[in-house]
This record gives sequence, C-alpha cells and structure tokens, in this order.
Amino acid sequence: MIPTLKYKLTTTLLRCLSLLPYRLVAKTGEAIGSLLYRIPSKRRHILQTNLRLCFPEKSSAEREDLARSTMRHVIRSYVERGYQWFASAEKVSRLVTIESAIELADSYDQPTIFLAFHFAGIEAGCVSYSTRHPVASVYTPMSSEMTNQIALQQRARFGVEMISRNGSAREILKVLKTGKPVMLAADMDFGLRDSVFVPFFGVPACTLTSVSRLAAVSGARVVPFVTEVLPDYQGYRLRLFEPLDDYPSKDMAADALRMNQFLETQIRRLPDQYYWVHRRFKRRPVGESPVY
Repeated sequence: MIPTLKYKLTTTLLRCLSLLPYRLVAKTGEAIGSLLYRIPSKRRHILQTNLRLCFPEKSSAEREDLARSTMRHVIRSYVERGYQWFASAEKVSRLVTIESAIELADSYDQPTIFLAFHFAGIEAGCVSYSTRHPVASVYTPMSSEMTNQIALQQRARFGVEMISRNGSAREILKVLKTGKPVMLAADMDFGLRDSVFVPFFGVPACTLTSVSRLAAVSGARVVPFVTEVLPDYQGYRLRLFEPLDDYPSKDMAADALRMNQFLETQIRRLPDQYYWVHRRFKRRPVGESPVY
C-alpha cells in the first residue's frame, strides 16, 4: 500500500466517523478499549505500573478497575479523533461546554499561557476552543509521519498557529508578544534537558521547567485548564482555572512542583481520565532503578 493511498484511506475513515452519531462513536471506542485491555501489551503494563506507583493506598482490585476504565477512556479518545479533526466547527463547539474563571477576551490584552494536561478530553477541549478564539498551540511531533501530517492539518483548520516543541522558544515568545495565547502541555517526560526531578504522587518525576521560564521571560500569566469527559455521553466540559498566583517564582523546581501538585488535584477528581498509558517515570534520578 503506497503512503498516498494509506493517507486517503485513513482520512476517509476519520471523516466517516465524524458523520456518525457521537454516542455511537464514543461507545465503539470504549468497547475497543475494553477488548484491548484484556490483551497483554506494553501499554497495559505501563498503565498498571503507573497506577501501582501513584496509588499505593488502593487495593489491587481497585487499581485493576481503574486501569480498565482508563483504557476505555484512552481508546475512546483516539476513536473520537474523527469527530475532533473532521466534524464542523458547529458540531465540535456544541460537543464542548466551556466554563472559565477568567474573562477570555482579556487573554488578548496580556500574554497568556494556557497550561494543558493530558486527560482524555484534551484534544476535544483544544479544538473546541479554537473554534471560538484565536490561539497558538505547541505540539509534539508524532512518530508516524502520516498521522503527524493529518493531526497538524486538522488541528490548525480553525486558524490555530501550530508550533513544534522541537522548535525555538523564540517562536513561542514572538507569538505571546502579539497578544495571542499559547497552549502547551508539560506533564510528560520530555528528557533531562530543561527539566528537574520533583515529586508527582510522591514519585520523583522528570518535569519540564519550560512553563516557568517562558512565563518569566514573557511576563505571561499561566492559566491551567482541564477538559473532562461528561457522563452519559453528554460531551465534554472545558474548565479554565484562575491564573497561578505568584507564578513564576525565582525557583524553577518549586514552580515545577506546583504544576505537578495542581495536576494531582485534578487527577484525583478524574483518576480514570488521565493518560496513564504514557511512561511518566521513564527517566529516573541517578541511582534509582527503572520502573517499566
């Protein structure tokens, strides 16, 4: 199969998913997730390891239920990419309710960094926001060139300015100076460069200091947001919180810890909606053994 044909087949499938009833698409994703969880895999091992490390107070049975529910949410979010990437602006915005602690119009009067976290609804929330307001987004290139191309095109279709994480911080600062908010996520292990080890659920986690540094240089406020999956297939709620106060400080490690603590609070509200399938503890402090 030539790449062009594979690309056309993939985009056609995603377009077809965007035409189906949302409830059907969501249920299909959950069913596939339930099935995949029964099959031993690398991702299932990572998921179970993360939950064991972060929730030692839970019983094995409780963690198993949480892991199974998490996989359903994760796979459902992937299947829903058809909706998020190819449905009309009206359909996408109708799917997501926005609750904001700040006046969003003010985001264009001062530099603003929207701090995202990898919950199952992250894609829906970001795309929905872009149907309503101008925004730039920092993305991590995917390993599949084809998937990366599709994602870039569809995420930018409502005017989002896409900025590669592999690019220069100058590009982000340039956008912030124009008054356009920038969305970025910093809750994954992206390597030791510009990172510190700070606790995440009591476990040392390699955590980026980029948010703190960008805010310090640009004078931007940092506004956390979380997109949560609503029950009974009612869609999503995008919640934008108050800006982090006294942030950044002069201590980047303290700032990184604050970010992790905020995330912990949100995860405890929505434990099965977080992307526990990522290797959050991929790198370990010197002298500590690998966990995966």
